[in-house]
Amino acid sequence: MATQPIFDNPVTVDQYLATVFEHDCEYVDGTIEERALGEFEHSFLQGLLCGIFFQNRLEWGVLYLPEQRVRISPTRFRIPDLTVLAAGTPRERVLSRPPLLAIEIQSPEDTLRRTTAKVKEYSDFGIRNVWVIDPENRTAFMGSADGLKEVSSGWLEVPGTAIRIAVADLFAEMDRA
Repeated sequence: MATQPIFDNPVTVDQYLATVFEHDCEYVDGTIEERALGEFEHSFLQGLLCGIFFQNRLEWGVLYLPEQRVRISPTRFRIPDLTVLAAGTPRERVLSRPPLLAIEIQSPEDTLRRTTAKVKEYSDFGIRNVWVIDPENRTAFMGSADGLKEVSSGWLEVPGTAIRIAVADLFAEMDRA
C-alpha cells in the first residue's frame, strides 16, 4: 500500500481532517495512506453488503455506513469498507467510539499481513466484531486481537445479534454479476 506523497512533512490531524482527497485516505501517525479500492469485485461486494444491511436494518437494529472515518486513536484514522452501528448510537462526523462491526474487503493489492495488523488496531480500539472478506480467493475471516480466523461455519455472524450472512450466498451472488 503506497503512502500518498501529498505532503513533504508529517501531517497534523487538523490538516488531514481539512484536506479533501479524491478518494478518502487513512491517517496513520502523521502519514496519509491511500486505500485500495475501485476494483470490480471489491466494489460489487461492498454494494452487495450495503444492500443486505439496508434490507435487514430494522430487524437487525443497525445503521450501516460505507467508508466512514473511525478515529481509533489520537493519531490514527481508519476507514473500513463498511462500518455497522447499533441503532440509536449517537451520530458523529468522525466516529470516536467502537462500532458494532467493521468490514474490510480485500483488494488484490492488500496483504493479509497488513490487514491482520489493521484488525489488531480495530480490536485494540474496542471493535469486537471484524469481518475480512477476500473476493478473489472466495474466503472470509473473523478478526480479533488474536488475528484472523477463517470462517469454517459458512456464516459471518455478530454474536448476540440477529446478524447472520451466508458466505456462500455472497460469493454466489458475485458469480451471477
